[in-house]
Amino acid sequence: MQFDMRALPMGTRYKIINSTITPRPIAWITSMSEAGVVNAAPYSFFNAVGAEPPLIVLGLLKDPATRGLKNTAANIIATGEFVVNLVCEDDAEKMNQCSVDAPANVSEIDYAGIEVEPSVVVAPPRIASSPVSFECRKVAALDIGALQTVVIGEVLMAHIHDEFISDPKRVYLDTPAMKLIGRTHGGGWYVRNSDSFQMERPLYDPTRLSGKEDAAAE
Repeated sequence: MQFDMRALPMGTRYKIINSTITPRPIAWITSMSEAGVVNAAPYSFFNAVGAEPPLIVLGLLKDPATRGLKNTAANIIATGEFVVNLVCEDDAEKMNQCSVDAPANVSEIDYAGIEVEPSVVVAPPRIASSPVSFECRKVAALDIGALQTVVIGEVLMAHIHDEFISDPKRVYLDTPAMKLIGRTHGGGWYVRNSDSFQMERPLYDPTRLSGKEDAAAE
């Protein structure tokens, strides 16, 4: 089947994107309101998009009923600061608790019983149990469409638990040991980062084209 994404309703487009672009890493974002309330919320429309400078991108959907910004987006736009915490298996339940629609004056840190530690260069704290946390500042926030805000953030400081650094001098990381989880299809489905395979990047081999070129010349 073909789907004309331009003609489909938002809910159907979401199903197609959500069920095919998988697995997606989870950004467990901590942010702080101007009133000082710490918000924690998971987002899977998230990925790395650059290294010079180091950039991440977030797709933050708005409230479909009010078309207004949710707490995370409102905080990031107002303060320009946030922390992306990656999610390990042991934190899955607490992360899931942070997905509730809590009032803006309620901190999910308290609601889910999350231990935090101070950040170094931004005001929002980082989640202590997260294997990796990125302190970020907002580079751009773009409203593209009526129901989403795309945020590009620069990673200013990275925190990685010592137990996952196998060679500090060469910065070799034991990523499988982090036991990170990701989002997959549908509602409530996740994947463990424990089934992987390796392929070395090949060198260019011009002889692979020789047979095709000969056939084309005939």
